[in-house]
Amino acid sequence: MYKSLQEFGSERLQGHTPGIYSVCSSHPWVIEAAMRHALQTAGPLLIEATCNQVNQFGGYTGLTPSDFRQLVSEIADRVGFPIDRLILGGDHLGPYPWQAFPATEAMKHATNMVKCFVASGFSKIHLDTSMPCAGDPTPLSDEIISERAAVLASAAESCTVQYKPVYVIGTEVPAPGGAVEALASIVTHPADAEQALATHELAFRAAGLSDAWGRVIALVVQPGVEYGHEDVLDYDPQKAASLSGFLRDHSSLVFEAHSTDFQRPMAYRELVRDGFAILKVGPALTYAMREAIFALERIEEESVPAAQRSHLLSTLEEAMLRDPSYWKNHYQGPSAKQRRILFYSYSDRLRYYWPDASVRASLQTLIRNLEQQPISPTLLSEFLSNQYRKVRAGRLENKPLALIFDKIAEELEPYQAACSCA
Repeated sequence: MYKSLQEFGSERLQGHTPGIYSVCSSHPWVIEAAMRHALQTAGPLLIEATCNQVNQFGGYTGLTPSDFRQLVSEIADRVGFPIDRLILGGDHLGPYPWQAFPATEAMKHATNMVKCFVASGFSKIHLDTSMPCAGDPTPLSDEIISERAAVLASAAESCTVQYKPVYVIGTEVPAPGGAVEALASIVTHPADAEQALATHELAFRAAGLSDAWGRVIALVVQPGVEYGHEDVLDYDPQKAASLSGFLRDHSSLVFEAHSTDFQRPMAYRELVRDGFAILKVGPALTYAMREAIFALERIEEESVPAAQRSHLLSTLEEAMLRDPSYWKNHYQGPSAKQRRILFYSYSDRLRYYWPDASVRASLQTLIRNLEQQPISPTLLSEFLSNQYRKVRAGRLENKPLALIFDKIAEELEPYQAACSCA
Protein backbone atom coordinates (compact mmCIF):
# COMPACT_ATOMS: atom_id res chain seq x y z
CA MET A 1 0.00 0.00 0.00
CA TYR A 2 2.76 2.45 0.78
CA LYS A 3 4.01 2.19 -2.80
CA SER A 4 1.27 4.65 -3.77
CA LEU A 5 2.79 7.17 -1.34
CA GLN A 6 6.13 6.83 -3.12
CA GLU A 7 4.43 7.72 -6.37
CA PHE A 8 2.94 11.00 -5.13
CA GLY A 9 5.87 13.04 -6.45
CA SER A 10 5.79 11.52 -9.92
CA GLU A 11 2.01 11.90 -10.04
CA ARG A 12 2.40 15.63 -9.44
CA LEU A 13 4.96 15.74 -12.25
CA GLN A 14 2.27 14.32 -14.54
CA GLY A 15 -0.14 17.09 -13.61
CA HIS A 16 -2.12 15.24 -10.92
CA THR A 17 -2.64 16.46 -7.36
CA PRO A 18 -2.52 13.37 -5.14
CA GLY A 19 -3.40 13.68 -1.50
CA ILE A 20 -4.00 11.59 1.58
CA TYR A 21 -5.09 12.52 5.08
CA SER A 22 -3.44 10.97 8.09
CA VAL A 23 -5.51 10.10 11.15
CA CYS A 24 -3.14 10.83 14.03
CA SER A 25 -5.02 9.42 16.98
CA SER A 26 -4.80 6.40 19.21
CA HIS A 27 -8.37 6.57 20.53
CA PRO A 28 -10.29 3.43 19.49
CA TRP A 29 -13.48 5.40 18.75
CA VAL A 30 -11.63 7.80 16.45
CA ILE A 31 -10.00 4.87 14.65
CA GLU A 32 -13.33 3.08 14.27
CA ALA A 33 -15.06 6.23 13.05
CA ALA A 34 -12.29 6.77 10.50
CA MET A 35 -12.62 3.21 9.25
CA ARG A 36 -16.39 3.41 8.97
CA HIS A 37 -16.05 6.64 7.03
CA ALA A 38 -13.32 5.22 4.78
CA LEU A 39 -15.49 2.20 3.94
CA GLN A 40 -17.65 4.57 1.89
CA THR A 41 -14.67 5.54 -0.27
CA ALA A 42 -11.86 3.89 -2.21
CA GLY A 43 -8.15 4.00 -1.54
CA PRO A 44 -6.00 3.53 1.54
CA LEU A 45 -6.58 4.77 5.08
CA LEU A 46 -3.50 6.13 6.81
CA ILE A 47 -3.47 5.89 10.61
CA GLU A 48 -0.50 7.15 12.61
CA ALA A 49 0.52 6.92 16.25
CA THR A 50 2.79 9.53 17.81
CA CYS A 51 5.79 8.81 19.99
CA ASN A 52 3.93 10.19 23.02
CA GLN A 53 0.87 8.01 22.49
CA VAL A 54 2.66 4.77 21.65
CA ASN A 55 6.22 3.65 22.27
CA GLN A 56 8.20 0.72 23.66
CA PHE A 57 7.30 1.80 27.20
CA GLY A 58 3.59 2.17 26.41
CA GLY A 59 3.28 5.95 26.02
CA TYR A 60 0.32 7.67 27.63
CA THR A 61 -2.05 5.07 26.16
CA GLY A 62 -0.16 2.14 27.66
CA LEU A 63 0.24 0.67 24.15
CA THR A 64 3.44 -0.53 22.50
CA PRO A 65 3.63 -0.42 18.67
CA SER A 66 2.65 -4.08 18.44
CA ASP A 67 -0.25 -3.47 20.83
CA PHE A 68 -1.43 -0.56 18.68
CA ARG A 69 -1.24 -2.63 15.52
CA GLN A 70 -3.26 -5.36 17.22
CA LEU A 71 -5.85 -2.81 18.36
CA VAL A 72 -6.20 -1.40 14.84
CA SER A 73 -6.46 -4.91 13.36
CA GLU A 74 -9.19 -5.89 15.82
CA ILE A 75 -11.18 -2.76 14.98
CA ALA A 76 -10.73 -3.44 11.25
CA ASP A 77 -12.02 -7.00 11.72
CA ARG A 78 -15.05 -5.78 13.64
CA VAL A 79 -15.87 -3.03 11.16
CA GLY A 80 -15.08 -5.11 8.08
CA PHE A 81 -12.37 -2.74 6.86
CA PRO A 82 -9.98 -4.48 4.42
CA ILE A 83 -6.58 -4.80 6.03
CA ASP A 84 -4.85 -4.33 2.67
CA ARG A 85 -6.26 -0.80 2.51
CA LEU A 86 -4.61 0.14 5.78
CA ILE A 87 -1.32 2.03 6.14
CA LEU A 88 0.19 2.39 9.60
CA GLY A 89 2.60 5.21 10.34
CA GLY A 90 4.77 6.37 13.22
CA ASP A 91 4.57 10.12 13.82
CA HIS A 92 7.29 12.33 15.40
CA LEU A 93 9.52 9.30 15.97
CA GLY A 94 12.58 10.61 17.73
CA PRO A 95 13.82 11.66 21.17
CA TYR A 96 10.82 13.90 21.96
CA PRO A 97 9.53 11.83 24.94
CA TRP A 98 13.02 11.79 26.46
CA GLN A 99 14.12 15.39 25.88
CA ALA A 100 15.05 15.78 29.54
CA PHE A 101 17.83 13.20 29.07
CA PRO A 102 21.23 13.80 27.44
CA ALA A 103 21.18 13.20 23.70
CA THR A 104 23.04 9.88 23.90
CA GLU A 105 20.46 8.38 26.24
CA ALA A 106 17.48 9.98 24.49
CA MET A 107 18.63 8.74 21.08
CA LYS A 108 19.15 5.22 22.47
CA HIS A 109 15.48 5.17 23.49
CA ALA A 110 14.45 6.71 20.15
CA THR A 111 16.44 4.10 18.22
CA ASN A 112 14.75 1.25 20.07
CA MET A 113 11.38 2.89 19.53
CA VAL A 114 11.87 3.15 15.76
CA LYS A 115 12.87 -0.51 15.62
CA CYS A 116 9.69 -1.46 17.51
CA PHE A 117 7.52 0.51 15.11
CA VAL A 118 9.08 -0.93 11.95
CA ALA A 119 9.18 -4.49 13.32
CA SER A 120 5.47 -4.16 14.14
CA GLY A 121 4.58 -3.38 10.52
CA PHE A 122 4.47 0.42 10.50
CA SER A 123 5.48 1.29 6.94
CA LYS A 124 5.46 5.11 7.00
CA ILE A 125 8.01 6.60 9.39
CA HIS A 126 8.23 10.29 10.24
CA LEU A 127 11.71 10.89 11.62
CA ASP A 128 11.61 13.88 13.96
CA THR A 129 14.92 14.74 15.62
CA SER A 130 14.34 18.50 15.61
CA MET A 131 14.03 18.93 19.37
CA PRO A 132 17.08 19.59 21.59
CA CYS A 133 17.89 17.23 24.44
CA ALA A 134 19.57 18.04 27.76
CA GLY A 135 22.83 19.85 27.13
CA ASP A 136 22.14 20.45 23.43
CA PRO A 137 22.51 23.85 21.77
CA THR A 138 19.20 25.57 21.02
CA PRO A 139 18.12 25.54 18.30
CA LEU A 140 19.74 22.44 16.84
CA SER A 141 21.60 22.86 13.56
CA ASP A 142 20.34 21.15 10.41
CA GLU A 143 23.47 19.00 10.49
CA ILE A 144 22.77 17.60 13.97
CA ILE A 145 19.09 17.01 13.14
CA SER A 146 20.04 15.23 9.91
CA GLU A 147 22.74 13.07 11.50
CA ARG A 148 20.34 11.93 14.21
CA ALA A 149 17.64 11.23 11.63
CA ALA A 150 20.13 9.05 9.74
CA VAL A 151 20.86 7.12 12.94
CA LEU A 152 17.16 6.38 13.34
CA ALA A 153 16.77 5.47 9.66
CA SER A 154 19.68 3.05 10.00
CA ALA A 155 17.89 1.43 12.93
CA ALA A 156 14.71 1.13 10.87
CA GLU A 157 16.58 -0.39 7.95
CA SER A 158 18.14 -3.01 10.23
CA CYS A 159 14.72 -4.56 10.85
CA THR A 160 13.83 -7.62 8.81
CA VAL A 161 10.37 -6.90 7.43
CA GLN A 162 8.47 -7.75 4.27
CA TYR A 163 8.43 -4.14 3.06
CA LYS A 164 11.03 -1.50 3.79
CA PRO A 165 9.46 1.66 5.19
CA VAL A 166 9.09 5.03 3.51
CA TYR A 167 10.33 8.11 5.33
CA VAL A 168 9.25 11.66 6.04
CA ILE A 169 11.96 14.08 7.11
CA GLY A 170 12.33 17.78 7.89
CA THR A 171 13.80 20.30 10.30
CA GLU A 172 10.96 22.83 10.62
CA VAL A 173 8.60 20.50 12.44
CA PRO A 174 5.70 21.82 14.55
CA ALA A 175 5.63 20.47 18.08
CA PRO A 176 3.11 17.65 18.58
CA GLY A 177 -0.28 18.74 19.88
CA GLY A 178 -0.55 22.32 18.64
CA ALA A 179 0.99 25.67 19.51
CA VAL A 180 1.68 26.78 23.06
CA GLU A 181 2.75 30.38 22.40
CA ALA A 182 0.82 33.09 20.61
CA LEU A 183 0.14 32.11 17.01
CA ALA A 184 2.38 33.47 14.28
CA SER A 185 2.07 32.74 10.58
CA ILE A 186 5.28 30.89 9.72
CA VAL A 187 5.95 29.67 6.20
CA THR A 188 9.16 27.76 5.54
CA HIS A 189 11.51 29.63 3.22
CA PRO A 190 12.43 27.56 0.12
CA ALA A 191 16.14 28.02 0.90
CA ASP A 192 15.61 26.47 4.33
CA ALA A 193 13.76 23.55 2.77
CA GLU A 194 16.61 23.11 0.31
CA GLN A 195 19.14 23.17 3.14
CA ALA A 196 17.20 20.60 5.16
CA LEU A 197 16.92 18.29 2.17
CA ALA A 198 20.61 18.60 1.29
CA THR A 199 21.87 17.95 4.83
CA HIS A 200 19.58 14.94 5.23
CA GLU A 201 20.74 13.46 1.93
CA LEU A 202 24.38 13.97 2.92
CA ALA A 203 23.81 12.32 6.31
CA PHE A 204 21.89 9.39 4.82
CA ARG A 205 24.50 8.70 2.16
CA ALA A 206 27.36 9.06 4.65
CA ALA A 207 25.64 6.40 6.78
CA GLY A 208 25.35 4.03 3.80
CA LEU A 209 21.62 4.63 3.46
CA SER A 210 21.37 5.45 -0.26
CA ASP A 211 18.60 2.89 -0.75
CA ALA A 212 16.65 4.33 2.19
CA TRP A 213 17.15 7.84 0.78
CA GLY A 214 15.30 6.66 -2.32
CA ARG A 215 12.31 5.98 -0.05
CA VAL A 216 12.16 9.49 1.40
CA ILE A 217 8.76 10.61 0.13
CA ALA A 218 8.02 13.88 1.91
CA LEU A 219 9.47 16.87 3.67
CA VAL A 220 7.74 18.40 6.70
CA VAL A 221 7.51 22.16 6.28
CA GLN A 222 5.50 25.01 7.77
CA PRO A 223 2.80 26.10 5.29
CA GLY A 224 1.47 28.82 7.60
CA VAL A 225 -1.29 26.83 9.29
CA GLU A 226 -1.60 26.42 13.04
CA TYR A 227 -4.12 26.43 15.85
CA GLY A 228 -3.96 27.49 19.47
CA HIS A 229 -6.41 27.41 22.32
CA GLU A 230 -9.12 29.51 20.70
CA ASP A 231 -7.60 30.73 17.42
CA VAL A 232 -6.80 29.23 14.04
CA LEU A 233 -4.35 30.52 11.44
CA ASP A 234 -5.95 29.93 8.06
CA TYR A 235 -3.97 28.79 5.05
CA ASP A 236 -2.97 31.57 2.64
CA PRO A 237 -1.91 30.15 -0.75
CA GLN A 238 -0.16 33.37 -1.75
CA LYS A 239 2.14 33.24 1.28
CA ALA A 240 3.07 29.63 0.46
CA ALA A 241 3.48 30.12 -3.31
CA SER A 242 7.28 30.20 -3.35
CA LEU A 243 7.47 27.20 -1.03
CA SER A 244 5.09 25.29 -3.27
CA GLY A 245 7.34 26.10 -6.23
CA PHE A 246 10.19 24.30 -4.46
CA LEU A 247 8.64 20.98 -5.51
CA ARG A 248 9.19 21.71 -9.20
CA ASP A 249 12.87 20.97 -8.68
CA HIS A 250 12.24 17.89 -6.51
CA SER A 251 9.83 15.74 -8.46
CA SER A 252 10.12 12.70 -6.17
CA LEU A 253 8.87 14.62 -3.13
CA VAL A 254 5.71 16.12 -1.68
CA PHE A 255 5.18 18.11 1.49
CA GLU A 256 3.68 16.81 4.72
CA ALA A 257 1.60 19.41 6.58
CA HIS A 258 1.08 19.12 10.32
CA SER A 259 -1.44 21.05 12.45
CA THR A 260 -4.01 21.22 9.64
CA ASP A 261 -6.85 20.74 12.14
CA PHE A 262 -9.75 23.24 12.11
CA GLN A 263 -8.99 24.79 8.71
CA ARG A 264 -11.76 25.99 6.38
CA PRO A 265 -12.89 23.18 4.02
CA MET A 266 -11.53 24.96 0.94
CA ALA A 267 -8.09 25.19 2.56
CA TYR A 268 -7.61 21.44 2.30
CA ARG A 269 -8.19 21.53 -1.46
CA GLU A 270 -5.74 24.43 -1.73
CA LEU A 271 -3.12 22.65 0.38
CA VAL A 272 -3.31 19.47 -1.70
CA ARG A 273 -3.21 21.49 -4.93
CA ASP A 274 -0.08 23.28 -3.70
CA GLY A 275 1.82 20.08 -2.95
CA PHE A 276 0.99 19.54 0.72
CA ALA A 277 -0.14 16.06 -0.16
CA ILE A 278 -0.08 14.50 3.31
CA LEU A 279 -2.46 16.26 5.69
CA LYS A 280 -2.17 15.41 9.37
CA VAL A 281 -5.31 15.59 11.52
CA GLY A 282 -5.63 14.53 15.15
CA PRO A 283 -6.90 16.90 17.84
CA ALA A 284 -9.81 17.99 15.63
CA LEU A 285 -11.07 14.41 15.72
CA THR A 286 -10.91 13.99 19.49
CA TYR A 287 -12.33 17.53 19.77
CA ALA A 288 -15.35 16.43 17.70
CA MET A 289 -15.63 13.27 19.78
CA ARG A 290 -15.60 15.41 22.93
CA GLU A 291 -18.31 17.67 21.49
CA ALA A 292 -20.53 14.64 20.85
CA ILE A 293 -19.89 13.15 24.29
CA PHE A 294 -20.62 16.44 26.06
CA ALA A 295 -23.82 16.79 24.02
CA LEU A 296 -24.85 13.28 25.04
CA GLU A 297 -24.24 14.15 28.69
CA ARG A 298 -26.60 17.09 28.32
CA ILE A 299 -29.18 14.69 26.89
CA GLU A 300 -28.52 12.37 29.82
CA GLU A 301 -29.14 15.24 32.27
CA GLU A 302 -32.56 15.78 30.72
CA SER A 303 -33.41 12.06 30.57
CA VAL A 304 -31.91 10.18 33.51
CA PRO A 305 -32.43 10.60 37.29
CA ALA A 306 -29.50 12.37 38.97
CA ALA A 307 -28.47 9.37 41.06
CA GLN A 308 -28.02 7.25 37.92
CA ARG A 309 -26.15 9.78 35.79
CA SER A 310 -22.54 9.46 34.64
CA HIS A 311 -21.37 12.87 35.92
CA LEU A 312 -18.76 12.68 33.20
CA LEU A 313 -17.80 16.36 33.09
CA SER A 314 -17.05 16.52 36.81
CA THR A 315 -15.16 13.20 36.61
CA LEU A 316 -13.02 14.58 33.80
CA GLU A 317 -12.33 17.75 35.76
CA GLU A 318 -11.27 15.74 38.81
CA ALA A 319 -8.91 13.64 36.68
CA MET A 320 -7.36 16.70 35.05
CA LEU A 321 -6.83 18.46 38.37
CA ARG A 322 -5.50 15.30 40.00
CA ASP A 323 -2.84 14.99 37.29
CA PRO A 324 -2.24 18.34 35.53
CA SER A 325 0.95 17.17 33.81
CA TYR A 326 -0.67 17.04 30.35
CA TRP A 327 -1.97 20.61 30.40
CA LYS A 328 -0.25 22.73 33.08
CA ASN A 329 2.51 23.93 30.72
CA HIS A 330 -0.01 24.69 27.97
CA TYR A 331 -2.93 26.45 29.65
CA GLN A 332 -2.18 29.71 31.42
CA GLY A 333 -4.18 32.84 32.18
CA PRO A 334 -6.97 33.85 34.59
CA SER A 335 -8.71 30.98 36.32
CA ALA A 336 -12.01 31.47 34.45
CA LYS A 337 -10.28 31.30 31.07
CA GLN A 338 -8.10 28.42 32.20
CA ARG A 339 -11.13 26.37 33.17
CA ARG A 340 -12.80 27.18 29.85
CA ILE A 341 -9.88 26.10 27.71
CA LEU A 342 -9.35 23.09 29.94
CA PHE A 343 -12.47 21.66 28.33
CA TYR A 344 -12.91 23.58 25.09
CA SER A 345 -9.45 24.44 23.74
CA TYR A 346 -8.73 23.53 20.12
CA SER A 347 -5.54 21.97 21.44
CA ASP A 348 -7.75 19.45 23.23
CA ARG A 349 -5.35 18.46 25.98
CA LEU A 350 -8.40 16.74 27.45
CA ARG A 351 -7.74 13.86 25.04
CA TYR A 352 -4.94 12.64 27.30
CA TYR A 353 -7.49 11.81 30.02
CA TRP A 354 -9.83 9.43 28.20
CA PRO A 355 -7.66 6.42 29.24
CA ASP A 356 -8.05 7.35 32.95
CA ALA A 357 -9.89 4.55 34.77
CA SER A 358 -12.43 6.84 36.46
CA VAL A 359 -13.15 8.64 33.19
CA ARG A 360 -13.57 5.35 31.32
CA ALA A 361 -16.04 4.12 33.93
CA SER A 362 -18.02 7.36 33.78
CA LEU A 363 -18.12 7.26 29.99
CA GLN A 364 -19.33 3.65 30.05
CA THR A 365 -22.14 4.71 32.40
CA LEU A 366 -23.13 7.50 29.99
CA ILE A 367 -23.27 5.16 27.01
CA ARG A 368 -25.16 2.50 28.96
CA ASN A 369 -27.74 5.02 30.22
CA LEU A 370 -28.46 6.23 26.69
CA GLU A 371 -28.56 2.73 25.24
CA GLN A 372 -31.15 1.55 27.75
CA GLN A 373 -33.79 4.03 26.63
CA PRO A 374 -34.57 5.79 23.35
CA ILE A 375 -32.86 9.14 22.87
CA SER A 376 -35.53 11.82 22.56
CA PRO A 377 -35.60 13.25 19.00
CA THR A 378 -36.23 16.73 20.39
CA LEU A 379 -33.19 16.53 22.67
CA LEU A 380 -31.14 15.16 19.79
CA SER A 381 -32.26 18.12 17.70
CA GLU A 382 -31.28 20.49 20.49
CA PHE A 383 -27.78 19.17 21.15
CA LEU A 384 -26.70 17.29 17.97
CA SER A 385 -28.65 18.94 15.20
CA ASN A 386 -26.67 17.54 12.24
CA GLN A 387 -27.02 14.02 13.56
CA TYR A 388 -30.73 14.63 14.24
CA ARG A 389 -31.31 15.39 10.57
CA LYS A 390 -29.54 12.20 9.53
CA VAL A 391 -31.57 10.17 12.03
CA ARG A 392 -34.80 11.69 10.69
CA ALA A 393 -33.73 10.84 7.15
CA GLY A 394 -33.06 7.22 8.13
CA ARG A 395 -29.33 7.51 7.40
CA LEU A 396 -28.08 7.23 10.97
CA GLU A 397 -29.01 5.04 13.92
CA ASN A 398 -30.18 6.95 16.99
CA LYS A 399 -27.68 5.25 19.30
CA PRO A 400 -24.91 6.94 21.31
CA LEU A 401 -21.90 5.34 19.65
CA ALA A 402 -23.33 5.80 16.16
CA LEU A 403 -23.88 9.48 16.92
CA ILE A 404 -20.32 9.88 18.24
CA PHE A 405 -18.80 8.13 15.23
CA ASP A 406 -20.79 10.32 12.85
CA LYS A 407 -19.70 13.50 14.62
CA ILE A 408 -16.06 12.44 14.25
CA ALA A 409 -16.56 11.53 10.60
CA GLU A 410 -17.87 15.03 9.87
CA GLU A 411 -14.36 16.34 10.50
CA LEU A 412 -12.93 13.90 7.95
CA GLU A 413 -15.31 14.83 5.14
CA PRO A 414 -13.45 17.96 3.93
CA TYR A 415 -10.17 16.05 4.06
CA GLN A 416 -11.64 13.25 1.99
CA ALA A 417 -13.09 15.70 -0.51
CA ALA A 418 -9.72 17.43 -0.90
CA CYS A 419 -7.82 14.18 -1.31
CA SER A 420 -10.28 12.81 -3.89
CA CYS A 421 -10.12 15.69 -6.35
CA ALA A 422 -6.86 14.78 -8.10
